[in-house]
Amino acid sequence: MSISLVAGQKLIAATHNPGKAREIDSLLNGQFEIVTAGSLGLPEPEETENSFVGNAILKARHAAMAAGLPALADDSGLSIAALNGDPGIYSARWAGPQKDFPRAMEIIRHKMIQAEVHNPETFSTRAWFTSALAVAWPEGHAVVFEGVVHGDVVAPRGDKGFGYDPIFQPDGYEVTYAEMDEVLKDSLSHRHLAFEQLKAWLF
Repeated sequence: MSISLVAGQKLIAATHNPGKAREIDSLLNGQFEIVTAGSLGLPEPEETENSFVGNAILKARHAAMAAGLPALADDSGLSIAALNGDPGIYSARWAGPQKDFPRAMEIIRHKMIQAEVHNPETFSTRAWFTSALAVAWPEGHAVVFEGVVHGDVVAPRGDKGFGYDPIFQPDGYEVTYAEMDEVLKDSLSHRHLAFEQLKAWLF
């Protein structure tokens, strides 16, 4: 059973999100032929695990077995201290089936207002983005890597990126992910940290 990847080979990105697929291609330096699960008509599996790592492995294995090719899956999300770690692994679900992230960010704003009212002494805007990155082969073998970036939840700013990027300001920066150019964000994001581990393993 081969558990290696060779530059230039076809790799299934287990996502239906074109923005995430472009980011994956960029983070892998264009070294693979990235084909999305969405473009192949593969259904999205139900995410039944209780961690980012578990869900990443589940999605990668599902795509690899369905396509008969190695597959890469990222399970990522925003965890907010004041919301006891929510939305966390449910980050995509908070946006609903239409992936309405402006709506999800509005839900977060309302919940944080409530959290501050109920716990003004301990209220915090601290948050962290987690990315678990799994590569799986059709035979079932998988490897997984995890990256975490800490920062704060702020009022939405910027129109770049995707998902919750407009409300996350990473430590050490005065701008949100959505205000950063792609090169800067790719150099410091939670997904970048996971990909650096993957590339170290690959190459």
